[in-house]
Amino acid sequence: MRNCIRPDARSVPMVVPYAGGVLSGQGMLVGAFFGVAAADAAQNATVECETRGEFELTKDPTQAMAAGTRVFWDNTNRRLTTTATGNFQVGVVTVAALAADATVRVMLARVPASGA
Repeated sequence: MRNCIRPDARSVPMVVPYAGGVLSGQGMLVGAFFGVAAADAAQNATVECETRGEFELTKDPTQAMAAGTRVFWDNTNRRLTTTATGNFQVGVVTVAALAADATVRVMLARVPASGA
């Protein structure tokens, strides 16, 4: 096919929206795209971001998260949360995390917020 741009695309080049940039392995949200940066990048630079797969990402330090829990990106604090309101759904927890844990494993998956 001549119109196929990226067969089986797992990553997307995204422009870093955050002051101070992003580090390799950190999540970032650009519009409706959520991805994990493949390299360090400054604000307004373009970086490849993985949009599928399982990652260990920073989480809300007040929340325990059970395996199978839907998680959302808190773009203000740049971390995962179980709070849907005002946040962007990015995936599902694959390994439970205690409230005291700094990170949680998550499988990136765009699933409907309503569960429908």
